Amino acid sequence: MLEALEPIEARWRTELTQLDVAVDDVPDVQVAESEDGGVVEDGNVPLARLMPAVSDKSGVPTRARIVLYRRPLEARAKDGADLSDLVHDVLVEQVANYLGLDPDVIDGE
Repeated sequence: MLEALEPIEARWRTELTQLDVAVDDVPDVQVAESEDGGVVEDGNVPLARLMPAVSDKSGVPTRARIVLYRRPLEARAKDGADLSDLVHDVLVEQVANYLGLDPDVIDGE
């Protein structure tokens, strides 16, 4: 994940200062059934999810977060190279959603 994020972060560092990226094994059932920011592949299993910045129960603001779901990504990939490409594509899509830009703009050289 870090390898896939590095070129994106290098290009968009200033715009991504308030964004965290995390990896979780699998989405919880509630996330898998929602369509709010999840990248849905192979039925209803999201590969990632963008969680917007909100305030927690105490009123403390949280940062926006992209969560990649490791096991669904691994299940979808054919091999290690395919997994790297898939993680990159999912990160590009999620960063584009976060910034409100087209994925081609995020991935452009």
